[in-house]
This record gives sequence, structure tokens and C-alpha cells, in this order.
Amino acid sequence: MGNIFGHLFRITTFGESHGGGVGVVIDGCPPKLAISAAEIQVELDRRRPGQSKITTPRKETDTCEIISGVFEGKTLGTPITILVRNQDTRPQDYSEMQQKYRPSHADATYDAKYGIRNWQGGGRASARETIGRVAAGAIAKKILKQVAGVEIVGYVKRIKDLEGVIELNTVTLEQVESNIVRCPDAECAVKMIELIEQTGRSGDSIGGVVECVARNVPPGWGEPVFDKLEADLAKAVMSLPASKGFEIGSGFAGTLLTGSEHNDEFYLDEAGAMRTVTNRSGGIQGGITNGEHLVLRVAFKPTATIRKEQRTVTNNGQETMLAAKGRHDPCVLPRAVPMVEAMVALVLCDHLMRHQGQCHSLAPAESQT
Repeated sequence: MGNIFGHLFRITTFGESHGGGVGVVIDGCPPKLAISAAEIQVELDRRRPGQSKITTPRKETDTCEIISGVFEGKTLGTPITILVRNQDTRPQDYSEMQQKYRPSHADATYDAKYGIRNWQGGGRASARETIGRVAAGAIAKKILKQVAGVEIVGYVKRIKDLEGVIELNTVTLEQVESNIVRCPDAECAVKMIELIEQTGRSGDSIGGVVECVARNVPPGWGEPVFDKLEADLAKAVMSLPASKGFEIGSGFAGTLLTGSEHNDEFYLDEAGAMRTVTNRSGGIQGGITNGEHLVLRVAFKPTATIRKEQRTVTNNGQETMLAAKGRHDPCVLPRAVPMVEAMVALVLCDHLMRHQGQCHSLAPAESQT
């Protein structure tokens, strides 16, 4: 059942990289939410292949179709199905990988688990599966914005050893989208693009870090102990293809500090609301939001499918060599940004609904006093 995510706001993704199409079924979306295919398309266009010289050259428009759950521009409260049909498939590019396992890809592990796999483009293990997540994330973002004023902005923080300087409290979507690598630090972005191009020309790949900030998240969201908000966020983003690490707030750097250095001291703002002087907790304490910005980072490994020749084995146990063909990103980071934003939105939307379904207390009704 690993294709279902969420509790009250729940999604099921479907489809393979080179099959008829990919998409998502969304259950739990409230009725009467105004939504259109055009709004969803904006997010899908940020994720789609072929959008720049540093992404895979696969040409897909990723045009979405709303199949169910929306009538006259508004949600019905029933399951919403969104479909994107595959168009630019080239299964012949993967014929060699029908027998040969790509190093560090999911080919061998899918065979180990299922005894069968779709070797055309990686099937469900392809990043093309994330189309459904991004489509559902577009709806989750709209709910969060309308109900709670939550704003989610992701961006490329680091590519290999190049790290941008970014003000997470004020960074905007416009700054993120101002260049093809999606790093708001314009000077660093130029260097990142050059590095990705150079790496791609050599037939290799590189990884990096996406940082994401969610602003205006109210205090009180999260379900301790097993569904702490950071635990659900970690599961969400670590389910993305090529993700290999998760941090929130100070992350691993916090281990270098003492408690007095790391603690976020409290104060009362001008309105009398409790705030923290610093935000090393990343907006979450005890698994529950504290009203500060949520700040998280996701590490993505270098793309597994590369043109450089490497040692591998075949599915019948023979040692061999493989220089992979096909169309692949030399660096997944630019296209991973909307994926991370979508998963954060899905978690927050689900926890918004779960929080609204709870009461702080069970006070007796007046008629019983």
C-alpha cells in the first residue's frame, strides 16, 4: 500500500514513466474550493522535463486533465482524479537496461521485491511519478493559503560544493524562478549552472540540497507522538526519488552547540504573542508547530543514470559494463524544488485538517450544568 499518502487529506499516485500516463487521486479535499487545471498546470510546468538546458531533454508538456471531483470550477468534496498522459516516450533507449542493472538505481531492488519490473525509464521508480504529487500539492497549497495564510517557498540551497546565501525570511517565488537553477542567490546561480552543464557534458551527475520555508504556519499543528510534524515531513520528503537526507531547523549543525547556545528563548511581541528570539528548532517543538517559520532541508544524491561506463551485473547474474542511454537530468535539484514544496504542502494540509478535527477540551454543554 506504499502508493497512498496522508490521513484526512490523502493522495494515491499512479502510472509509470513510459506507460500511458501518470496522475493522482485526491481524497479528502473540501467541497466548493475553486480550482482549475490552469492553476495546477503552473506547478506542473515548474516540474516538467525539457524546461531548460540543465534538465533532461525529454519533451513533455505535462498537460493535466481533471477527470473527476470538480464541477463548474469547484471541488465537489468527492475524489479528484488528475491525469497527465505520457507523450515523448522512447522505450528503446532503455533496452540494454532490460537485463543490466543501473548502479544505485532501483532496478535491482524492484526485481528483488516484485520479481518483475518495468525497465522502460524506471517505471514507478522514475521521478515522473512525482507529477501526481505536484498536482495534488497545488491544491493543498491553495487550501493552506485560503484557510491559514500559509506560504511555502522552496529553492536550491547548494549544488555540490556551491552554496547560495539566501534570506529565508524574505525569499520570494519570483526570486526563485528568476533563473533556471532556482537558486535565489543570482551570483551563485551562475556558477551552479556552469557546473551542472560541465558535469552533464562529461556524462556524469551531481547532487545538492533543497531548502524549504513555510511561513505563517499557526502554532499547534502536529500529532505527537508518532505523527509529530517533523516526522511526517521527514517521511514525505524522503519518499521523493534521489532524496538521501533530511534536516529541520539547525539540523546536524545543532549537535555542535550546547543547550544554552541552541535553545530558542521566548519573548512577547508587541501584540502580546509568545515568540522565539531564534529559530533553531525550525518552527517545531515537541512535534508541534510553535508559530515560527518551518525551515527544512533535503539532500539529493547525484542522478543514478549516467553515460559514464560503470561495472554492474545482469538479471541472470553475469558481470558486465553499462554506459546508460536515455534522457536524464545531470542534476535533479532544479526540478526537485516544486516536488519538495508539494510534499510539504500535502503534510501541512493534512495536519491542518487533523488539527481542526480536535478540541482543546471537552467542556460540558450548558444544558447539562
